[in-house]
Amino acid sequence: MSLCEHCVQGVRHEGKPEGQIEMIGGVECYVGTPTVDYSKEKVVLFLPDAFGINLINNQLLVDDFARNGFKAVAPDILNGDAVPPEAMNAGNFDIPAWLANHGRDKTRPTVDSVVAALTDQGVTRFGTTGYCFGARYTFDLAFDGISHCSVVAHPSGLKIPEDLEKYASTAKAPLLINSCTVDAQFPLEAQARADEILGGGKFAPGYKREYFDGCEHGFAVRGDMSNEKVRAGKEGAFKASVEFFLQHL
Repeated sequence: MSLCEHCVQGVRHEGKPEGQIEMIGGVECYVGTPTVDYSKEKVVLFLPDAFGINLINNQLLVDDFARNGFKAVAPDILNGDAVPPEAMNAGNFDIPAWLANHGRDKTRPTVDSVVAALTDQGVTRFGTTGYCFGARYTFDLAFDGISHCSVVAHPSGLKIPEDLEKYASTAKAPLLINSCTVDAQFPLEAQARADEILGGGKFAPGYKREYFDGCEHGFAVRGDMSNEKVRAGKEGAFKASVEFFLQHL
């Protein structure tokens, strides 16, 4: 796993969260439930960035998925040890030290506990959406045949081209990548490789990549809404995600 400086930068958004904290499979989760009738067999598993489920930005995104008719569950994949919001833009957060305690050996079992509990509740189809840190698990759940539809925004922690090649050969879940101009974790070269490996009809389940010009890593969750291009990117990435889930989940 790896993160860059932009993984712990951004702007805290304003709003009033409408979801609830629930314990699912022994794991604290932030849950957004539609107020209208919805398919109880489907869940959008929201896999957050390093700031975790208590960052208001992530909670508001979960709420937005619920408003669009999907029950959305964001598990605390960081086991109560997310990057604190006050570290945002502080410029002195020790990313390597934090990552040492958040490897897949510690975080993946948490994801699996939630998936197992939701399955026991009758969920049969999982859509996964991973932002930054959470994108690693979106890929892994697709590799393991758990995810039925995958969406990532400015993914972190991927090995390029290995993970893209493995997705092409192993996964059955359609994939949407929301990408941007400045992204050390998923740069333009990686974006081009994704198109080369998965695009042009090569990946039968379905592949799409959206590109948001003038945006940088983190735009889809922690972007500065006072910047017109960034606002358009955040809203565009969310709209693309909803449409992809509506089509494939």
